[in-house]
Amino acid sequence: MLETAINFLNGLLWGKLLVYGLVGAGLYFTIRLGFIQLTQFGHGLKILSISRSSGKHGLSSFQVFCTSMAARVGAGNMAGVAVAISAGGPGAVFWMWAIAVLGMATAMIESTLAQVYKVKDVDGQYRGGPAYYMEKGLGQRWMGVLFSVFLILAFGLVFNAVQANTITGAMTQVFDLDPTYVGIFIVICSAFVITGGLKSVAKVSELVVPFMALIYIGIALVVVLMNLEKLPDVFMLVIKSAFGWQEAAAGGIAYSIAQAMQSGIARGLFSNEAGMGSAANVAASASPNPNHPASQGYVQMMGVFFDTIVICTATAAIILLSGDATSSGDGIAKTITALTSHVGDWGGAFIAFAILLFCFTSIIANYSYAETNVMFLSGNSKKALPIFRLVVLAMVMFGAVAKISLVWDLADVSMGLMAVVNIVALVLLSGLAIRVINDYRAQVAQGKEPYFDINNFPELKDGDTNNVWAKMENKPSK
Repeated sequence: MLETAINFLNGLLWGKLLVYGLVGAGLYFTIRLGFIQLTQFGHGLKILSISRSSGKHGLSSFQVFCTSMAARVGAGNMAGVAVAISAGGPGAVFWMWAIAVLGMATAMIESTLAQVYKVKDVDGQYRGGPAYYMEKGLGQRWMGVLFSVFLILAFGLVFNAVQANTITGAMTQVFDLDPTYVGIFIVICSAFVITGGLKSVAKVSELVVPFMALIYIGIALVVVLMNLEKLPDVFMLVIKSAFGWQEAAAGGIAYSIAQAMQSGIARGLFSNEAGMGSAANVAASASPNPNHPASQGYVQMMGVFFDTIVICTATAAIILLSGDATSSGDGIAKTITALTSHVGDWGGAFIAFAILLFCFTSIIANYSYAETNVMFLSGNSKKALPIFRLVVLAMVMFGAVAKISLVWDLADVSMGLMAVVNIVALVLLSGLAIRVINDYRAQVAQGKEPYFDINNFPELKDGDTNNVWAKMENKPSK
């Protein structure tokens, strides 16, 4: 009964609503922003390179980048890519790329809005995200509450079960460890970090994420170099499969394209989170450099690029270059088998170690997203956090021993519901976001260091919609 209901919701969300919603919103934002993900790509890299400094009350943009990458880079990049290829064929990789390019513009919009409407919590830490811009920007607290509930279910509970499930799957296959003991180990490590709150999560992410990402990309590059002569054929396989050319002789082209699109977009969104509203929660926690909301938008835009175009492509290359893209295997098992075929038995141990780091940092980053929304629901009170942390840890344990297909299906439903609510808010608030971004770009074009002058946005000065920026001295001293 439960599986039937979940399958129905997934078919409705991913077969219709979100395919059109995500692609449509991404195209709309891309056009309105003048293809910013292409024309401003170099500037995005520049902002990321100077993002290590932070203000008194916020995390640095680089810490936020690492925290959001910690949530993004995990099961979606290694197990999720394998699931997408199994379900939709090699063409799913193309649609992962497509949704990532469009998603870069969407991430720019949502992270800029998260910065515009951020607040300070009781400890002086910046908080924000979709729930806050729904309440303060649209005046619809009920919408923010609905989003918060979906996010808490998705990130605090279901997604953490997915990450734990992926870790135990890898450890069981490679080292034949008991999933129960692996689950207990993950719970203990997670508890140690999340009890320290958002800053503790950011510090761990800043240390671990760059290291693990570079090592994984390096291994993928070695695999590509080992199979360089196969690369053109693999690329053509992806393109042909994406548009049904591979199946043209056998018929059923429309079905093949639909399967590739659905699998690629679903797994691509699970990985890069663009439009879902999740990464925007931690984007609001930054003191951006330059001190302008759009500055953090650029940082988060680059996060989508590195997550999907770089890291997911690395996994896809490992699988497709193995020449066994159609093999069976749930999630991470397929990636382990593929890498082992390239480099030998040590490849399985490497994937298991990488998964442990990737998915563990995803668990703690996912928790940080959910924590911000628990704070929103409780009026920025921290009284509910201890109980919530226990529930999160219980879900981590559940995920370690759960059936993988059901866990992934639950993740798709909760992610889809979040994205639907967030996309509506993004479209309604996009006019303001685009004006803020254009304000930033105009200052850069004039050779100035951008700063956010709230007087240019009178709608933000009414009531308490933007106390943080109204009280902040943003103009550079030079």
